[in-house]
Amino acid sequence: MNRRQCREEVFKILFGLEFHPREEVENQIRLALEEIPDLKEEDESFIRGRVTQIADHCEEIDAAVNEAADKWKTTRMGKAELALIRLAVYEIKYDETISPAIAINEAVELAKRYGGKESPGFVNGILAKFA
Repeated sequence: MNRRQCREEVFKILFGLEFHPREEVENQIRLALEEIPDLKEEDESFIRGRVTQIADHCEEIDAAVNEAADKWKTTRMGKAELALIRLAVYEIKYDETISPAIAINEAVELAKRYGGKESPGFVNGILAKFA
């Protein structure tokens, strides 16, 4: 898997976590990873680590998003958009190996695939405040 594909799997798991209690994070990660055919150990490690780190920093990420988003709170955002925003904000704030522009672009591209018609613009508008 390339990093884009790994990031997409991270997004899918983050989206799914919205429907489960926080204490089920590890179990949900395990179940999701079992569904990925021919998963390499390095990709599993990246995906598992990224999801766990985002879950661990979720309160900080949400607070930053709530502060940056005009007239929007994370509690009002669509679950797909929120998962993408959390992923990108994590990458911008905590991952020095990814430039903010790449994190934003990747989130917008995933929003085109998984969100509604307005999702790419919404995601881009929120994330632009973190660049």
